[in-house]
Amino acid sequence: MTASAPVIALLTDFGTSDTYVGVMKGVLLDICPTARLIDLTHAVQPQNVREGAFLLANAYRYFPPGTVFLVVVDPGVGSARRALAVQAGEYTFVAPDNGVLSYMLSDMDNYTAVVLVNSQYRLAHVSNTFHGRDIFAPAAAHLAHHARLHDMGPAVHDMVRLSQPTMSMKKDSLIGEVIHIDRFGNLITSIGRVEWAANDSLSITLAFGVDRGRHLEIPASATVEVRKHVMPRIERSYASAPLHQPLALISSDGFLEIAVRQGSAAEALGISVGDPVLLSFNR
Repeated sequence: MTASAPVIALLTDFGTSDTYVGVMKGVLLDICPTARLIDLTHAVQPQNVREGAFLLANAYRYFPPGTVFLVVVDPGVGSARRALAVQAGEYTFVAPDNGVLSYMLSDMDNYTAVVLVNSQYRLAHVSNTFHGRDIFAPAAAHLAHHARLHDMGPAVHDMVRLSQPTMSMKKDSLIGEVIHIDRFGNLITSIGRVEWAANDSLSITLAFGVDRGRHLEIPASATVEVRKHVMPRIERSYASAPLHQPLALISSDGFLEIAVRQGSAAEALGISVGDPVLLSFNR
């Protein structure tokens, strides 16, 4: 295997207790035996397209140019929903047309999408329940093996898009929502992207909502509130809070995060995906 071997990254809601992921990898390697296969995650909540979209949007940019992303969160398998391949930036994405690429595409100025209809790039038998194996994996493998995008099928210009996560701005506050809960119980919100700036302040470029792209600076003394639990400032690390106490900080992907040091914020605070989060500040 050489350093130039093609990379295929897999993101699914299949879990790893069944053979689904392993079978897809078998199909990929049968078609493209030099591929390097990366498990981005298989722990997306079942049928949670929005979570898959958020995780993909935060992860793809860390991969080498030319990576093919095989994204299968597909509650509409067997229905009339389309199967797509998309070239965007320096990457290729193979996924159902259900919005799972929405948040990634919001980062892109240009992209090209086609519908996967060419039977040459599918398995001979296509089931109604496992398009990850029969349609998406073969297409991803062929694209990694230098097949051309437009050989896969006709262009499409009306891809399904998800609604944007809650993100609104008032004079002295931002209102977002919990968009993801990781395996540690940390609450990742839609408020971001955030960076530490000079003088113990925070620089925010809004990633979602009608004010997307707007920039503002706020003090680290801003308060964060979720379900009547109030955190009095933004901390720099988990270690900044006492054991088992909640804190607000900036996640590794640049979004406002609520955590409990050495505990689960989701359990301790009784929070679920979709719950509103209020960031209040006086600039």
